[in-house]
Order: sequence, then C-alpha cells, then structure tokens
Amino acid sequence: MKAFIQLTIAATIFAAVVAGPSSLGAQVNVAGQQPLYQLRHWNGQGLAPVYEGWDQNDDGTYNMWFGYMNRNFEEVLDIPVGADNKFEPGQADRGQPTFFDTRRHKDVFRVVVPKDFGESAKLNWTLTTRGKSEVVSGTLNRVWQIDRRRTTRGGNSEQVNSNTPPDVKATPDTQSVAAGTAASINVTATDDGLPTRRGRGGEEGPVGMTVEWAKFRGPGNVTMTPPKQNLSKGQAAVKASFSAPGEYILLAIVDDGSGESAGNFGYHCCWTNVQVKVTVK
Repeated sequence: MKAFIQLTIAATIFAAVVAGPSSLGAQVNVAGQQPLYQLRHWNGQGLAPVYEGWDQNDDGTYNMWFGYMNRNFEEVLDIPVGADNKFEPGQADRGQPTFFDTRRHKDVFRVVVPKDFGESAKLNWTLTTRGKSEVVSGTLNRVWQIDRRRTTRGGNSEQVNSNTPPDVKATPDTQSVAAGTAASINVTATDDGLPTRRGRGGEEGPVGMTVEWAKFRGPGNVTMTPPKQNLSKGQAAVKASFSAPGEYILLAIVDDGSGESAGNFGYHCCWTNVQVKVTVK
C-alpha cells in the first residue's frame, strides 16, 4: 500500500511538471512537506520600496538612502510620481525613480534631510502596483547608520579607508537632442585601485571599474549602447536612444569591483551613482 501511495504522488508531480506552471502555481507541496521549488515570476508581481539606511554629510545634514525590489524577472515597471509613487510627509517628489528595473537595486537614490530632522521622525515612501500599496519608513535611528564612503572589502581591515568609491563625472550632465537623434555621454572616473585580484601570471592588479546605465525617469524606452562596459583608462562613452520625446533622467552606476554591480549586496560601498538629464524634442 505504501509503495502504491508513493507511486501515485510521484505520478501526480510528474503530470504537474509536464503540464507546466499553470498547474503547479507557485510551488508544489506533497503531504505537508517543504516546497520542492519556488517558481520564478516573469511578470505580474509587485514592487517593494526599501530603506537602506542613512549617513551624514559634512554640513551636518543627513542622506537617507533608498532602493527597491521589483519581484518580476522580466517585467519592468513605470510608475510616475503621484498617488502611486510618493513620499510623505511633505512633498511627494523627493527625487525617486519612476522606472523600476527587474529585481533588487540597492542605494539607488538619496533624500537629504536637515540636521534637525530628529531621530524619531519618519519619511515614508509609498509604491502602489496593481492596486496594492507597499510603504517603507526611513528614520535616523542609530541602528540604520551605514557607511557609503568606505569599506574594508577588497582592502584591509586595519585601514578603514582601504577601499573607497570612485570619483565620477558624466558630461554633459544636461543636454537636448532632436527626436530620433541619440544623445552622447562621456564618463570619467578615478579610483584608488582597490579591490585587487590575482591575474593568470600571479601578479595582483585592480579589478577595474565598470559603468552600467539605466533609465531613471522618462516617458519612453531608452536604449543604451552599450548598456554596460569596462572603463578604459578611466574613460567610457555611451549613446542613448529614446522612443518618445520628453524629459529623461539617466543613471550611471560606476562600480570598482566591490559594489552592487559586482553582486555584493551586503555592503553599501563601493560604487557611485551619477545622473544626467536629457530633453528629447
């Protein structure tokens, strides 16, 4: 009898797998056991705002850093500033993105708050997708303090400044182009040469910087050529093409090999975000 039950369960699972995700739903459970696997959702999922933490500026003001998680593996989301993409209290527009790429993106933007903001005060970011609202609260509570200026990853633990983010400049930072014309943007960056890695010859050298581009705001689709590349002698150039006229903000992420683009989500350093504005007429 036991063998018959096991055979029946196995046949049921096999039939569900053959039938595809529509029969499985998000996961398969057998007799109260743990899920066999978690299905990836290409689209139809929601969006979660994320509060990353805060650091302090030299003038005493504070940066509250935010990111997001788009739970889809394929579907990107556009949510304009307004009822479905807002900060509270105060002004709804705090420089947040309106374009949300797939999956997790960390320390995407900052909101600068005054030195007298207070440890108990909160800044709430609400994102609403498909009628479901998710809210995250930013606070200056000490447990949320982070360090965006330095890390010991790829450096050495005895020197707190052993690995710092690149210094980056994108030019022009503001430009206008005619519809159907690509915008040209140059990136210049310098770095401390950390982290390092051992090459095939056994010698250690810098991992090297990469720049990755993304739309931050804008009414149409943006095609970056190339979307990601290595910097050569601290230089990189990209062309941006737009599907519709309007005002765009583009985001350049320059990573020294130890930050978000390198997959190190446990840290807040070392990469630098730079924005440029393009008006397509």
